[in-house]
Amino acid sequence: MPISSTVSNDKKRVMINITDRFDYGLHQSFRDSYRAVTSPGVIYSLDLSQATYMDSSALGMVLLLKEHAEKQGGSVIISKPNPAVEKILKIANFDRFVTIEN
Repeated sequence: MPISSTVSNDKKRVMINITDRFDYGLHQSFRDSYRAVTSPGVIYSLDLSQATYMDSSALGMVLLLKEHAEKQGGSVIISKPNPAVEKILKIANFDRFVTIEN
């Protein structure tokens, strides 16, 4: 499965893991991975270490996740993007909007 998510026991952290292609085909399952968690101050950690491709619709989905997180007083962290995905994020200036951790 190209997307999986885990919610911590205290519901303060949602870990979302994307494998293979991060594109519009994951739109619904990506939304489903985080929309049910509405606790204040949640940190959404998006692991892109196994994502091999990311298109503009995926960038938009990350922005929707950021908007959702901010409504809850939370934040988004993109962790371990592979070099190809990291390049896309930097070209799109996503390092200005979300924290990117290597």
